[in-house]
Amino acid sequence: MKKVLIANRGEIAVRIARAASDANLKSVAIYSDPDADALHVRRADEAYSLEGSSSAETYLDISKIIAIAQRAGADAVHPGYGFLSENADFARAVIDAGMTWIGPSPQAIELLGNKVTAREIAVRAGAPLVPGTDAPAANAGEVRAFAEKYGVPVAIKAAFGGGGRGLKVAHTMEDIEDSFESAVREATVAFGRGECFVERFLDKPRHVEAQVLADTHGNVIVVGTRDCSLQRRHQKLVEEAPAPFLSDEQRSEIHESAKRICREAGYVGAGTVEYLVAPDGLISFLEVNTRLQVEHPVSEETSGLDLVIEQFRIADGKELSVLEDPTPVGHAFEFRINAEDPARGFLPGPGTITRFEAPTGSGIRVDAGVRSNSVIPGQYDSLMAKLIVHGATREQALRRAQVALAEFTIEGVPTVLPFHRAVSKHPDFVAEQRFGVYTTWIESEFADELANSDEIATIEAGAEREVLTIDLDGKAMALGLPVALVNAIRHGGSTSAGSAAVHGADTDEGSIVSPMAGNLVSFSAQDGASVTKGQTVAVLEAMKMESPVTAHRDGIFTSADFSAGQSVLRGDVLGSIA
Repeated sequence: MKKVLIANRGEIAVRIARAASDANLKSVAIYSDPDADALHVRRADEAYSLEGSSSAETYLDISKIIAIAQRAGADAVHPGYGFLSENADFARAVIDAGMTWIGPSPQAIELLGNKVTAREIAVRAGAPLVPGTDAPAANAGEVRAFAEKYGVPVAIKAAFGGGGRGLKVAHTMEDIEDSFESAVREATVAFGRGECFVERFLDKPRHVEAQVLADTHGNVIVVGTRDCSLQRRHQKLVEEAPAPFLSDEQRSEIHESAKRICREAGYVGAGTVEYLVAPDGLISFLEVNTRLQVEHPVSEETSGLDLVIEQFRIADGKELSVLEDPTPVGHAFEFRINAEDPARGFLPGPGTITRFEAPTGSGIRVDAGVRSNSVIPGQYDSLMAKLIVHGATREQALRRAQVALAEFTIEGVPTVLPFHRAVSKHPDFVAEQRFGVYTTWIESEFADELANSDEIATIEAGAEREVLTIDLDGKAMALGLPVALVNAIRHGGSTSAGSAAVHGADTDEGSIVSPMAGNLVSFSAQDGASVTKGQTVAVLEAMKMESPVTAHRDGIFTSADFSAGQSVLRGDVLGSIA
């Protein structure tokens, strides 16, 4: 391998570009219109436009990406995580184009990326499992039939994805239909496929996973365990390695069953085998992520291995640099820094970062995809950066994390930093005798303690771009610029978006206003319907996540003049309750 195309964006694209430099490989970035000025574009050796804005027409467009890779002369493709990273068709397209796919085989992706066949492999490998369907559910009725047999709550999961998208939990029989439809919608938007299966949902479990590496020479190792129990909407916020408060027997079962699963599937590459650990100690296989994980840095910090470099080695046909499970050194935490407001239900907040100052010091690492003046588009994931903290012990790592979180400064968009600062001192998280958090702990026990973010974006300022045609030595060339800059050039004004009108200014106490910028998925209540306080009346989507808009009082609902699929801004009036 000599030149790697990075089929992704944001902090992971920056991370891979830096690893490519370490490995003496050239890197090629791709970018959508909103990402034209993004950090990953600058960090790669070359960058090419995908000519579009939505995920479907950019980072999910296989033909565009293959064409750019060929144009750039890339001989390998690294998919990062999310987008097409677990898409077997993309892996085949890369291989068929004569390039090296930095990941597991298309066959392994299909077997393990499909949660149904992954369960079958886990059964053959002797891994522990809770009850689940043998195939994706055709409709909500099949989910209801499963729930009638095994009880609620049940988990409805995207069969061809991960990262919490396309995952909904129905706690009552009445929740099943809405949960199924929402899971299918999210899965379709995030992964291009909407199939979902169902399994029994364990109450108050921990989320523990094994980082696996497997090469073409038959070597399979577990780099270590991670605990990822601090989640909201089934998406991880804080991870740590090694997973604390596991017995030697539990740790051994996780290591050995993860290796057996990978060998049974003929797995080659970096991957993660995930488990749920119930309060009584029961371990249940969850899924396999056939890619690099967002939280991989904590395993790197405690093992001394660079997992991206190991991916390069495996794809190049070399042996792993370590052939036995490494013994963890110290303890590490990762805090995901998302553009979301924790006090408002973790609503995403696209906008422009006016100030980004990362902490420094012993044991501190920051993997970022942004900097000051970066734009956070509303079309993609809300992850801006990751704070990774390492210490000799869990206690030391926590103390370092508390200082680093206090020093971390981001302005211009809402962030989850207030949440991280609070949770890093919470007794359920920091206790030395036990681990008191679980996968739904935030919603169940911590929601009332969340502090407001200092910033809340009112509009998605600066993400839009306009293409101008210019003459350069008599040759016409297209030049893409931010709309605000184009308008300033045309009118001689400021590029600031501060003069933008605030939507929803003329509202009354009966108005239901949009809590964020995004797209209207649907109205859940019909005009003239009687609604009660707390009932969902509309569903919005932003940054690939759906968020319900609820009634603020009892009354008769009337929708505003918006249609499904239409964009809305924070403060727009969606309807009223009289």
